[in-house]
Amino acid sequence: MSFASNTTLVVFERDLRVADQKALSEAAKAGPVIAAYIMDAPLKASLGGAQKWWLHQSLNSLDASLAEYGGGLTLLSGNDRAVTLIAFCKANGISNVDWTARNDIFATNSPRNTDSALTAKLEQANIKATIHHGQLLHEPASIRTGSGGPFRVYTPFWRVMEQRLEQFKAEPAPEKITFAQTSGSEDLSSWGLSPTKPDWSGTLAAVWQPGETGAHNNLAAFLEGGLTGYDENRNRPDMAGTSRLSPHLAFGEISPYQVIEAALKRRGKVPAGDLETFLKEIVWREFSYHLIHQKPGLATENFNISFDRFPWASDDKALDAWQKGMTGYPIVDAGMRELYQTGWMHNRVRMIVASFLTKHLLLDWRAGERWFWDTLVDADPASNASGWQWVSGSGADASPYFRIFNPILQAEKFDPKGDYVRKYVPELAKMRAPFIHKPWEAPDMELISAGVRIGSTYPAPIIDHAKGRQRALDAYKMLKESA
Repeated sequence: MSFASNTTLVVFERDLRVADQKALSEAAKAGPVIAAYIMDAPLKASLGGAQKWWLHQSLNSLDASLAEYGGGLTLLSGNDRAVTLIAFCKANGISNVDWTARNDIFATNSPRNTDSALTAKLEQANIKATIHHGQLLHEPASIRTGSGGPFRVYTPFWRVMEQRLEQFKAEPAPEKITFAQTSGSEDLSSWGLSPTKPDWSGTLAAVWQPGETGAHNNLAAFLEGGLTGYDENRNRPDMAGTSRLSPHLAFGEISPYQVIEAALKRRGKVPAGDLETFLKEIVWREFSYHLIHQKPGLATENFNISFDRFPWASDDKALDAWQKGMTGYPIVDAGMRELYQTGWMHNRVRMIVASFLTKHLLLDWRAGERWFWDTLVDADPASNASGWQWVSGSGADASPYFRIFNPILQAEKFDPKGDYVRKYVPELAKMRAPFIHKPWEAPDMELISAGVRIGSTYPAPIIDHAKGRQRALDAYKMLKESA
């Protein structure tokens, strides 16, 4: 089959949407379009289990959106992205390929797979490659400090971005797309993205609606009912106080342009502090990508190389207890169980469980990053790595080494009635606050009436808070003194 010379193959990446999708809209203006998604071997190997489930649903949603224009999504797979692309183009007489710039770690950390390397291979095959922007507000190389270097501190980065927020305008979906008819699309089910035996995805499906429609439904509901009070409520895991947009942004089902433009329309209708805090969260995601541009190995290498000398412990038993939500600290266990059941965890609790792993247990942040990567539906390659490095102290503009979250005080402050813990740690459901956050200190009658036996129905703390804190301080002090 050979298509007209102005036919464009649009390759979707982490931009699984129709609106504000520049590669698609520009191709639609030029002539017939073929929309495709490529699952190459490195990409499939990199995806965590929760991400695979989400991707399957999102691709189905995108295919349905394209069907409304009279087309559909062509699915291609292969060991090498360039080889797959070139073979498809040659077989079908396609000379134009467009896609959105890829800024994630798997593009930048593999020299053979960067956008520039892929472009070069296509052009060698007489195929024109056009790269558009849209995953980020600004491409990393385009934002610089006053001295001309990259930003490593968030606050000045935010100040620069804050002055540009009004510039960010989203494009509507194309009014019309003419699709070139093609065949040879693979069956999505053959990619094995959804779990089967056992199928653990039921709890994810119950709380999430992957796809562009779900993304905009989430945004609209949040801006209408959740933005007011966001500055405080975002810290409360016992409340629906966050936008829950992170997985939609991670897969590009909604663009940061769309989110910011919609949020700014609420200016004057909600408290200014709530709006600013929300916008800062969106820009923090941007900042994370600027960091990964500086250090492509952000998920495996300390941004601050002095942490290469840090004396991490080795304790598989403690790591397993943390992963399973059996540490004996209810707020930590609730967070880890929420993660496993829903593929998501409240951001405040993410900081608590990350601090507990890296400081109380003194386990390498990379072990936590890997677990989050496999279990989070919003496992964004930049945000996940930068978040872990921020908590551990090894990242750019990181949390101070002496900042060690007290999981008990954090729970009492942000889950005061214990509702969040009760939801995810049902064996403590009958305990009253504040003992639900420190059951090992509860009077015997409190434990008996709640049906709790420490060390039997619920584990004793795997480490004493004071001892764990002091051990972490000693380790960080040793690192500082050895510099």
